[in-house]
Amino acid sequence: MERAKRPHILVCNDDGIEGEGIHALAAAMKKIGQVTVVAPAEPHSGMSHAMTLGVPLRIKKFFKNSRFFGYTVSGTPVDCIKVALSHILPEKPDLIVSGINYGSNTATNTLYSGTVAAALEGAIQGITSLAFSLATYEHADFTYSGKFARKLVKKVLLEGIPPDTVLSVNIPNVPESLISGAVITRQGRSRWEESAIERNDMYGNPYYWLNGTLRLLDEDMRDDEFAVRQNYVAITPISCDMTNHSLIGTLEQWNLQK
Repeated sequence: MERAKRPHILVCNDDGIEGEGIHALAAAMKKIGQVTVVAPAEPHSGMSHAMTLGVPLRIKKFFKNSRFFGYTVSGTPVDCIKVALSHILPEKPDLIVSGINYGSNTATNTLYSGTVAAALEGAIQGITSLAFSLATYEHADFTYSGKFARKLVKKVLLEGIPPDTVLSVNIPNVPESLISGAVITRQGRSRWEESAIERNDMYGNPYYWLNGTLRLLDEDMRDDEFAVRQNYVAITPISCDMTNHSLIGTLEQWNLQK
């Protein structure tokens, strides 16, 4: 009997190739199939779907403990996906997974996220893609998130998801025993309340650090950020199509062609 082909999985992130989360994700994916890691050489959080234009990109091999781990790209997460598909991989992978990100990518964070953008770029290229995020910025424990990523990816490979769709998965940073379950959610309305901290350099010129707090504006288990705060894994299907389809009919009645 012919042995089933193991799927080829491309792993990326926005925290950079030295981020703990991408090593946890790659290890989890290696239990499922062949893995290629292509990630930014430096952290690129909050880059959304930015691309590097007008500056050359550099590709380098990255070694961990003297063993080859993957490739670095001197650009954004989206650059990594584009370069991987055009110059590193001989053919398209079966799946792209991005993460595991430090910090949740829920609500408006979804729009800013380089982790999610890498997965969306995969979907644009016609490849089934998922993004994984751990809801913490400190004391991260990727044990359960890696385990859940493996479980969900196996299900996606079996069942499939629609084209132009990404599953954005946000996982609480708690032990598995405290996980309440997994729920299918929508992108919530919670958003950042931001301020710019002003300081002066050695010459007396002002400079600014962006600072902020994510304000919870949701009270429904169907909303991603609210669900995560109740210790549920939130799985949100998001689309490359940003059209507000419900408004099209109203706008057509404006008769703007006249």
